[in-house]
Formats: sequence, structure tokens, C-alpha cells
Amino acid sequence: MAHKTSAVADEPIQVLFALQPKFDLLDFAGTLEVLEWARHDKNDENTKAFDCTIAASEPKVLSEQGVIIGAQITYKEAHERLDDFDVLVIVGSVDTDGIIKAQAEPLPVIEAFAELQRKDYTRERTLMSICTGSLFLAEAGILAGLSATTHPDYMTKFEILCSNAAQRDLQERTDVVEDARYVVNNLRFDLGDEDENPYIRRKSDAGRRPSAARKGSISFKGSNGRRESIARRAAMRLGGLRVITAGGISAGLDAALYLVSILVDEDAANEVARFMQHDWIKGIVVDGLDV
Repeated sequence: MAHKTSAVADEPIQVLFALQPKFDLLDFAGTLEVLEWARHDKNDENTKAFDCTIAASEPKVLSEQGVIIGAQITYKEAHERLDDFDVLVIVGSVDTDGIIKAQAEPLPVIEAFAELQRKDYTRERTLMSICTGSLFLAEAGILAGLSATTHPDYMTKFEILCSNAAQRDLQERTDVVEDARYVVNNLRFDLGDEDENPYIRRKSDAGRRPSAARKGSISFKGSNGRRESIARRAAMRLGGLRVITAGGISAGLDAALYLVSILVDEDAANEVARFMQHDWIKGIVVDGLDV
């Protein structure tokens, strides 16, 4: 694949799903379903917006629910091809303790993906976790100084992991958010002053009217109004890596719809939600411009 500075392009956005034994099936399948239905043009089935690849340690990986999923590539190949991917999705597991103790995948691929962004901040990349997948991000030190969430039943364990990682790495603590479907950090599009811009959303913006379009998405890519500060991105944590953590299981659907809205456009996300008969509940965007 040719080098890209952004996922905003006509070709499908490349997504890597990292699966581990005893992963949660809906964390994976729900997110995959959203991305597979997304189109750049809802009236043209040939404008598929995302191309998803599944990585695992073995050719077949068993979910906690007893369903076997076939991997398309091994983790070895995933590491070799990591620069091909615009989005890395980390799903939850009932065996987070065992994986963390063994420092097994997906921890190495998470760290490698974040390191890619640190070295090449001109590229737009997104790291998204579903449910307890955020515990792997915490262990990897990705969430230092960021805001994040996880499944409500794992909130205490999540806070402990975040705190331990901050002490270990001598980094800032994570702001753990308990009441959000998903939390987004490190947003990309600089479109104007905060007071003028309807696309800025913060935790306190519950009463702010939602935008009618997604500037910065593919629908806006031909406009001279789009501008992005590479210098500003370089100064951001993780080289401007967009980090999304979703809450428990079905919250992954909402986070995936958000991903469609910012990498394609909001109309595309709304069309997927309509087709899936899902009521999209918006999450929290921290100090950024995405909707």
C-alpha cells in the first residue's frame, strides 16, 4: 500500500482487528458489522468504506461464547504489515489477567501501533478498544494523561492498571470516565476558534447543538476549508494518535458508528445505524473537534 497521510481517501480505510483467546464475540462482531455496512456513498454498494483484517496467534481463535473465528493473518504478519493499517481495534476478553501476566498479544501490537504514530505523526491513525480491551491499553501505558472508560464492572481494575502504569512509566495519570458510552482523545481537525466552531465538543457540552455535517471527513476532503496543523499533531500525546475507548460490549456499536462518522461522514454513520435498527448513543470527545 502506498504511504498515506490520512485515512481520508477514496480507497477503503484499512482496519486491523486483534483477537486473543476467550475474546468477547459481540465486541468483535458488533464493531465489524458496523464497519462492513459503511459506504462512502450509501447509494453505491461499490464504495465500501472499510476493509477489515483479522489477526490472531493461531489460524483459528475461540471466543468466550464458544464461536470459532478464522484469522486472516498471524500476529507476526500483522507486525510486518502494521504500517498498512489506519485503525487498530482491540476487543475485550475474560482472560485479561492471564494475557497481561504473560505480556502476550495484543499488548505488543498495541505498543507497536502507538510507536508507529510517534515516529510518523503525519499519518492519521486510530486505536480503539471495546469493553475490557481498554485494560490492555492501560497496561501498555497508552492511556497516560488521557481520558478513558471501560466496562462498568471492571472500572476498579481499570483504575488500578492505569495508576500502576503511570507510576511505572513516570507518566501522568489517566482520567477514568465512568458514565460514557465511549471516550475519544487526540482529535485531528483544526477548523477555527472554539467559540465559533460548532464541531467542538467537551464533557460540559451536553446542551450544545449537534452539527449537521462532519467537516474533515471524506465529504469535506475536496474543500479548501479543511486545514490540519501537523506541528500541532506532533506536539500531541502519542504523536496525535486518536484513542477511543468504549464501555461494555454494546457500547462498541456506538464507538464504531462514531468511527464511521469521523472517517467517512455522519450521514454514513446514521445510515448504518438506521439499517441496523440501532439507536446511536453519543459518547464524550475530550478537548477536540470530532463529532
